[in-house]
Order: sequence, then C-alpha cells, then structure tokens
Amino acid sequence: MDSTDTRPFVKRRSTAGTGHRCVTRTNRRDDPERLTLLRYERCVRRRVELREER
Repeated sequence: MDSTDTRPFVKRRSTAGTGHRCVTRTNRRDDPERLTLLRYERCVRRRVELREER
C-alpha cells in the first residue's frame, strides 16, 4: 500500500468567506470524517474554522 493512499493531501477552506485555503495531510484510517481546525486568519484578525473540502 502506498503512503499517499492512507495519508492524502486535503484542502481546507476558511468559513469566514475570505477564500483563504490551507493544504495539509490527514490520516483516513484514524479520522475518516471531514477535518475541521481552528486557525488564526490575519485578514479578519480572529480565529476561524477551516473545513475540509472534497
């Protein structure tokens, strides 16, 4: 099994509507649902939720 199958690259989009995106890797075996993380976004000067887009 290739390592890119279990840990694919995932795009995360900001819920603040600014269009900010991050690219990260996630483990599909441990966490099969969509990834959501809180990150600081400079253009709105607050922490916003970044959700995985598919």
